[in-house]
Amino acid sequence: MKDKIHYAGIDIGSNAVRLLIKCLNDESSEELLSKVQLVRVPIRLGEDAFMKGRIGKKKSKKLISLMRAYKELMEIYDVSNYRACATSAMRDADNGLELVQAIEEEVGIKIEIISGREEAQLISQDLINGADIDSEATFLYVDVGGGSTELNLVQHGELLQSHSFNIGTIRQLSGKVEQEEVRLFESYLAQIKESYGEVQVVGSGGNINKLLRLGAPAERAKVNSLKYANLQGVYDELVKYTSEERMIRFRLKPDRADVIIPAAEIFLLVGRIICCEKIIVPTKGLSDGIIESIYKEQHSITTPII
Repeated sequence: MKDKIHYAGIDIGSNAVRLLIKCLNDESSEELLSKVQLVRVPIRLGEDAFMKGRIGKKKSKKLISLMRAYKELMEIYDVSNYRACATSAMRDADNGLELVQAIEEEVGIKIEIISGREEAQLISQDLINGADIDSEATFLYVDVGGGSTELNLVQHGELLQSHSFNIGTIRQLSGKVEQEEVRLFESYLAQIKESYGEVQVVGSGGNINKLLRLGAPAERAKVNSLKYANLQGVYDELVKYTSEERMIRFRLKPDRADVIIPAAEIFLLVGRIICCEKIIVPTKGLSDGIIESIYKEQHSITTPII
């Protein structure tokens, strides 16, 4: 029996650092790439990057140690190709490039600090063909991260626009979201509503999946949806409690109990301006898009993977 090919995607975010490993299935399989392993560690690089302007020694050491562990895991799973992408926190940190170089020298993992636009495109490319939804409709893909929110406008399966805003959960908790950025965000959403009329919102990121579980605790499917009225209800309930109380009452992890509030506020803001009834929640994220980009590059594919 032929050994399966494995790919890995590393997402170095402002809140957590994820390693996703997928295997390439036979052509007869329903799913071309299937998940083998997912590891998530909440280092919270954004706490340093947004408050101090650089990644401190403690978090730098943690990231280097984690990359070493991820490298070991990739070797155990015989990963044939990987791609590691760093986003908002590393973009903002004065020593981001310095840390990337240190990791490459000490660990042997090469990290790309990608732009907000490329981040948005990577997120959307896997969602576009991963969601079993009406491909003829107009969709606004919203990914709320720790340091930024990525918006992708898709119509008839084609990516029309990508935009990144420095509005994220860790940045908000750190008090580092500029009001001018919020104004630009709201203005951009209003322009989309005016230009395209009825737009469906698709959300991604760990927080929207938790909000879905709290607001629509139905059986998980490939695509779920959360009514905005339910999202508002969940938010109204969550804000009554402290982070510690949320951990107990709603079974949230410590690194989720605080960021879920600003995440909900961002999604609610999008819903109010776009005027949609629900948010579609696929089970996809940046690490999925990273792996798809590896596969497409290796096979010179320019269209989405079916």
